[in-house]
Amino acid sequence: MSALANNYKRKNLSFARGKGSFLFTSDGKKYLDFVQGIAVNSFGHANQHLVKAINNQSKKLWHTSNAFIIPEGEKLAKRLVKRTFADSVIFQNSGAEATETSIKVARRYFYSIGKKHKNTILCIKNSFHGRTLAAIHASGSKKMTEGFGPKIPGFSHFKFGDHEKLKKLITKNTAAIMIETVMGEGGIKTIPIWCLKEIRKLCTKKGILLILDEVQCGIGRSGKFFAFEYANVKPDIVPIAKGIGGGFPLGAVLMTKKIAKAMIPGTHGSTFGGNPLAMSVGNAVLDQINNKLLNNVRKTSKYFISELNILKNKYPKLIKEVRGMGLLIGLQLFTDQTYFINKLMDNKLLTIKAAENVIRILPPLNVKKNEINLALKIIDKVCKNLNK
Repeated sequence: MSALANNYKRKNLSFARGKGSFLFTSDGKKYLDFVQGIAVNSFGHANQHLVKAINNQSKKLWHTSNAFIIPEGEKLAKRLVKRTFADSVIFQNSGAEATETSIKVARRYFYSIGKKHKNTILCIKNSFHGRTLAAIHASGSKKMTEGFGPKIPGFSHFKFGDHEKLKKLITKNTAAIMIETVMGEGGIKTIPIWCLKEIRKLCTKKGILLILDEVQCGIGRSGKFFAFEYANVKPDIVPIAKGIGGGFPLGAVLMTKKIAKAMIPGTHGSTFGGNPLAMSVGNAVLDQINNKLLNNVRKTSKYFISELNILKNKYPKLIKEVRGMGLLIGLQLFTDQTYFINKLMDNKLLTIKAAENVIRILPPLNVKKNEINLALKIIDKVCKNLNK
C-alpha cells in the first residue's frame, strides 16, 4: 500500500529511464511519450545539453539565497528580456507560483500608483491557472474550488468567446484580464488572433493590464517563442514555467518596466526561485530554442495536424475535432476519452486528457517525423478497433 496521499489517479505504470521521445519500464517495455510531463520536457528525456548543464552546475553550486546576486539568474533574465516584450523578470519554481505572482504584481502596480481599489482580475470560466488558493479561484472552476472555501475574492469570470460579458464585467475596480493564450487543461482551445487583438485594445482603452498565461503554451510549444506572437500583441505580464526548465522545476513572471517598478524589496520572494541550478538549466533550454527549431515545430505541427484531420474524416463517428497549435495538440472525441487513452497506452503511446473529451498530444519540440508517424499509426489502429 502506497504511503502517498491519494490526490492523483495514477495509472499502474512506472518507468526506469527515458531517452528522447521514449520512456522505458524496468522490464524493458518501450513507450512513445507524447505527454512529456504535460508539455514540460521541451527536448524529451535525458537531453544531453541539459544533462551536461546540470552536471556542471551541480559540482559548483546548487543553492544560495536571493539575498545575494546569482550570476546564472542575471544571465537568464537578460536573455529572456532580450528575446521578448519584457523588461524585468521574477523567477519562481512552478506555473502556479508564476500565475499567483502575476496576480500580486498586477494588484501591487495599481496600489503603487494610488489606485488600490483596482484589484479585480477577469478570467475565463473553467480556465486553468494552477492549484494554489488564488489560482483555483482565478480559474473559475467549481470542481477545482469545491471544498476549499471560503471563496477568494477579487475574481470575475466570463465564458470563452463571450466578449460582450467581458466588456460588461469591467468596472472601476478592474485591474487586469488574465487568460491563457491557449487553454491547456480547458481542452486545447486557442484564443483567436482577432480576439487577442481586441482584448489588448480593450485593456489599453480601459487602463487595465493584460496578463497572458503562457505556462503551457509558451517557450516554443506553439511554434513561436510565445503563442501571443502570432497576434502581434504586447502583454503587460506573462507567467511562464513548464518548458523553460525542460523538466527541471522553473517558473518566471515577465513584465514591462512600468509594472516592475511596483515590485520593491519586500513585496515578493521565493526561497528556491532563481537558484543557480535551475538558472543553469533554463539557460541550457534557451540555448536550444532557436529559429531553426521553431520553424521545425511549425512544420511538424502542420504535418501532424493534417494527418490527424485525415483520421478525423476517416472516423467521423469517433473524432469530433482536431485542435491546437504547434505541438500543443488536442483530439476531441464525441464521447469520454478515458477508454481511448487507455487503448493508446496499451499500444505503447502515452497521451493525457483535458476537458471537453479532449486527448492532449504533447510531443517534445524536437520530435522526429518517424515518431509522429508511429503515433499516427497507433491512433489509427485504436480508431479502427473501436469503429468495428
